[in-house]
Amino acid sequence: MQIVVNTKHMLHQSPGELTADGYVPAFEKPERADLVLARANEVGLGPVVTETAHDLADILRIHDCGMVNLLQTGAAEWAELGHPPGAIPFTWATRGMRQNRVPTSLDGRLSWYCFDAGTPLTPTSWEAIKASADCALTAADILAGGAASAFALCRPPGHHAGADYYGGYCFLNNIAIAAQKLLDKGAKRIAILDVDYHHGNGTQQIFFDRADVLVVNLHADPNVEYPFHLGYADEHGTGAGEGFNINYPMPFGTPWDSYSLALADGIKRIAAYAPDAVLVSLGVDTYKGDPISQFKLDHPDYLTMGEMIKTLGLPTIFVMEGGYAVAEIGINAVNVLTGFGG
Repeated sequence: MQIVVNTKHMLHQSPGELTADGYVPAFEKPERADLVLARANEVGLGPVVTETAHDLADILRIHDCGMVNLLQTGAAEWAELGHPPGAIPFTWATRGMRQNRVPTSLDGRLSWYCFDAGTPLTPTSWEAIKASADCALTAADILAGGAASAFALCRPPGHHAGADYYGGYCFLNNIAIAAQKLLDKGAKRIAILDVDYHHGNGTQQIFFDRADVLVVNLHADPNVEYPFHLGYADEHGTGAGEGFNINYPMPFGTPWDSYSLALADGIKRIAAYAPDAVLVSLGVDTYKGDPISQFKLDHPDYLTMGEMIKTLGLPTIFVMEGGYAVAEIGINAVNVLTGFGG
């Protein structure tokens, strides 16, 4: 299994995030990717390649141009206003407000495109963001070239970013960009399996009205967990996408015995869809020791998860998402990949 690394991921370092406990050090930090790569090298998972730069047009196949422009320029505009590094909104668009006019001011655009205060733009963030998307695109190229599998070690992660919004540590939806690339290269149907603890709201939003991408999400119940406003079981898609969005919301404390039943059903649904390839949003914040999550999976469970995904027998890309128990992130992520095999 080829491992694609983002050589520029260190250029995004969040100065902190706003939580219920106040402004705290960021849980999404550079060590996450470094420890996953170190573990992959330790077990000899596969050859490591670096991301290849792709045209911005691949990103704009998925994302709104105005949002991409903000990601490119927002930090510099923020600095010109005399603010400390870390451009974030202080207000958010909501029900009853204008939905057809993007403000021209920086604060207005931040409030329009960003949905939380945990995803700051720093002066060098864009380089890392773009390279993270390139990482996923490079993995898509590898798969399109005939490889059976690839691992895109993306950072920043991506599954919370929608077509025209970002948040949840995510700026561009790396897995959606890769899925579209495979479709543009000739694939007819793609399945996305999201095993992150948090619902992949951005991925769902991007493909909600499409039949060429099946989106299967396993996650914590949005009644009680971030991102709260998507991820319910009755969200099946709309228009041409009706029936091609499947959510498995689960309660706090979910152990492997329960989680694996949902995973098995999701895999069954993917097999019935008969896609040309499977893309896995690999979040390991389902781990029992994760500091911001409430599931109870343990190290051996991730090996079994990889084995279960392998039964699909399909070309597969794993794209790194969440996981904030930093000391264990490498063990858990690589266990999935080891269970899957090459």
